[in-house]
Amino acid sequence: MIRIGVLSETHGYLPSQVFQHFQNVDEIWHLGDIGNMEVLTQLEKFKPLRAVYGNIDGAEVRQACSYHLHFTLGEVSFLMIHIGGYPPKYNAETISLLNECKPQVMLCGHSHILKIMPDAQRNLLHINPGACGNHGWHKVNTMLRFEIENGRLNNLKLIEWDRKSIEKQM
Repeated sequence: MIRIGVLSETHGYLPSQVFQHFQNVDEIWHLGDIGNMEVLTQLEKFKPLRAVYGNIDGAEVRQACSYHLHFTLGEVSFLMIHIGGYPPKYNAETISLLNECKPQVMLCGHSHILKIMPDAQRNLLHINPGACGNHGWHKVNTMLRFEIENGRLNNLKLIEWDRKSIEKQM
């Protein structure tokens, strides 16, 4: 069993909830809009990290991360990209990647909106963990945790907290 923590939209701020709720994961996946190298470095020191850069990320973060990642882990094929759209409203670039990679799970960020939905036409699961940073219009911060076992995703768990708790810490 492989345990994964998924987050997006930190925008340069890494809340303590990441360290609390991802303590027992094997890897963390960041889906872009990291914000700065400090966030990336903190995550890399904490757990093994896979990350794609987002539209707000500068040159340093873009050099350290990929535009998209396609990989297989635990017999499941994944595609990670920051701006991907959602079923059936993918952008043209994402459609091209989906056609080429044929992932079982597509993960993206950008919208600050939590979405977990099947795409029956492409036979995949679409995942967007929402936003966990302190920048943006979202009122509730979200991230996800799941397990990969026997070629399947199991125990998908939503982690959420009121954004006001972050604003009080600052």
